[in-house]
Amino acid sequence: MAVVTSAAAAGGAAMGAQTADYSFKLLLIGDSGVGKSSLLLRFADGGFEELLPTIGVDFKVCNRVIDSRKVKMTVWDTAGQERFRTMTTAYYRGAHGVILVYDVTKRESFENLQVWLRETNQYTTRSQFVRMIVGNKLDQEADRQVSREEGERFARLAASLFCESSAKNSEGVQYAFEELVRKILEVPELLDTVGRPVDNIAVKGESNEESSCAC
Repeated sequence: MAVVTSAAAAGGAAMGAQTADYSFKLLLIGDSGVGKSSLLLRFADGGFEELLPTIGVDFKVCNRVIDSRKVKMTVWDTAGQERFRTMTTAYYRGAHGVILVYDVTKRESFENLQVWLRETNQYTTRSQFVRMIVGNKLDQEADRQVSREEGERFARLAASLFCESSAKNSEGVQYAFEELVRKILEVPELLDTVGRPVDNIAVKGESNEESSCAC
């Protein structure tokens, strides 16, 4: 299993090589096939691909200027398959924000948010962190099985932010990540690690690849 590390290169909201004011660890979780990797690819590189399910854990490092603040985001993309669950739970450690993703065309992925929410509360080590519920694949409206109202209601009960998105046409993607960061910036307890490196979790694999991320 190779882990791809992506560093900021270019883009309208890119911070480039400037020093970050804040450094945050974000986590993408949810069932396999809901589009977590595609969301991250769209946000980081501005592109879209029909990707195979993530094996284990992947991540990208993106630098952005959000509301005039320079932010470094290390975004961890975790596998949704049950067989990888034991390994991926270690990545909750130190997370400032968690994005729980479901597929609006698959009710089971929405119902399973209860499981992912319990896991988040169990394994996240910070007393305070910010959650965002994202209903993905909004471009497949004709096949929708979960209404926006249901998603909003679940998010309210889970004390989470909410949005719907489409990694395919980019709708809602920037908002999901950037609004999560804006809320993190409003929590003083989450700013106490500024300047320290994000938790370093060793990932074993056959090789490490380096690619650029147009953040």
